Amino acid sequence: MTAGPDFHATIPEGDDRERDVCRTCGFVNYVNPKIVVGAVVTHDGRFLLARRAIEPRRGFWTIPAGFMEEGESVAEGAAREAREEACADIAIDALLAVYSIPRISQVQMIHRAALARPEFAAGPESLEVRLFAWDEIPWDEIAFPSVHWALHHWRAVEGQAAFPPFVNPPGQDGRAPLPY
Repeated sequence: MTAGPDFHATIPEGDDRERDVCRTCGFVNYVNPKIVVGAVVTHDGRFLLARRAIEPRRGFWTIPAGFMEEGESVAEGAAREAREEACADIAIDALLAVYSIPRISQVQMIHRAALARPEFAAGPESLEVRLFAWDEIPWDEIAFPSVHWALHHWRAVEGQAAFPPFVNPPGQDGRAPLPY
């Protein structure tokens, strides 16, 4: 908790955890998980990956993804992130997965998508953007475990028109600290 000058940390009536509450008006400042939206984007059997230009994990490869903005749907957010990070317009096919990462208070909603046009370039948050065949993906340089999960989940439903969204793989509850 980081209570400001007019806030104090207390358990509001009817609640079960400490929250920042305004001393003057009683406003409760709820801090909730962030929603990350993104997509596993393919073109001609290859995967669009961006090398991160920002921390965390600068220099590592990821799928286009980032925090959802207010006033947009999860699909709109995933498309926006692809434009921002890879200067790419994408056609979203389906929701691929919903990952729960409580260690960093995130819910990640990852889509399956294709490039709408075979054009892309590095955006301001990317050092470079490339298409990789499955056997060319730099697996040891992937930024986050959920990117590994999403790529493998995409592969598990390749060619399937309908499927239920995936969740965290067994034994990956999103609570353990990362080794890096």
